[in-house]
Amino acid sequence: MQEPMYDLSVPMIIKMLENLINILNKAQRYADKKKFDSVIFVESRLIADMYPLSRQIQIGTDMVRKGIGRLANKKFPNYQDDEKTLKQLQNRITKTINFLKKIKPKDMINSEKKPIEFSIREHKFSFSNGEDYLKRWILPHFFFHITTAYNILRMNGVNLGKWDYTGKF
Repeated sequence: MQEPMYDLSVPMIIKMLENLINILNKAQRYADKKKFDSVIFVESRLIADMYPLSRQIQIGTDMVRKGIGRLANKKFPNYQDDEKTLKQLQNRITKTINFLKKIKPKDMINSEKKPIEFSIREHKFSFSNGEDYLKRWILPHFFFHITTAYNILRMNGVNLGKWDYTGKF
């Protein structure tokens, strides 16, 4: 028997976003302790041709908010992508969590069979079914951007470890 799409995604995504809020809290405490403006983190990137922390979090939250919204046939909120502080990024994550908490397992019944089409700027994307969309688009992109956010902060000296990323059991 196939595991329901909701169970494969929403609870895990919420947990990872909650972990990300905790990671950003840890980053703010580090900046406060070292007496520098945490905006340095928000604007930091791993390498010049990669997006900064702010954009990593914006894209990561977009992936799950829009993706799960499409699968559940729910109108998803749009955000401005104008976050400039760790607190504003945390607020964005909290809004995303609140949206995801409104999604119920019944909303995603049969979404594994649903064809998905959307555009990002001039690029059109098409998935023959929702399961493919979840497993090949939403989750890989989400984890890439969340992991990159973690790595940016770790590279900048925030004392983070595996348990910060995965959460304790």
